[in-house]
Amino acid sequence: MTAFPNILPSDRLAIVAAISPVSQAAGAVSTGWISMQNWRSLLAIVQAGVLGAAATLDAKLEQATSAAGAGAKDIAGKVVTQLTQVGADSNKQAIVNLRQVELDFANGYSHVRLTLTIGTQASLVSAVLLGLDARYNPASDSDAATVDEIVA
Repeated sequence: MTAFPNILPSDRLAIVAAISPVSQAAGAVSTGWISMQNWRSLLAIVQAGVLGAAATLDAKLEQATSAAGAGAKDIAGKVVTQLTQVGADSNKQAIVNLRQVELDFANGYSHVRLTLTIGTQASLVSAVLLGLDARYNPASDSDAATVDEIVA
């Protein structure tokens, strides 16, 4: 039983960025940069659809010092083990957790993005980046502009 039974899940988390389902050619695709000032944690959900015959899918969280991506670098330990068609990873998902304290705040890093890299052949992919435990509630006030509707 939850301590707050009247709180909707959308009050606690928001879709802050997404990579919409796409047949992505070999190369990288990223979300926009998300400021961590309003979030205690993020959850990245990577979704592999049908991967090309010899395709690979890599996913990682990166950090930067600004919304423009200044000084971008990988966040240590926030990399998904490569998904491959050879490894029967089509139609699988991977999850990456990130707590605010895992950023390099001492050096001014405050923004995060998710990057998917497809190798060799086009593949069906998508991803969602969720913000959790918002500093200001409801979290849904910070949903990405692509969120069309919330049903209570």
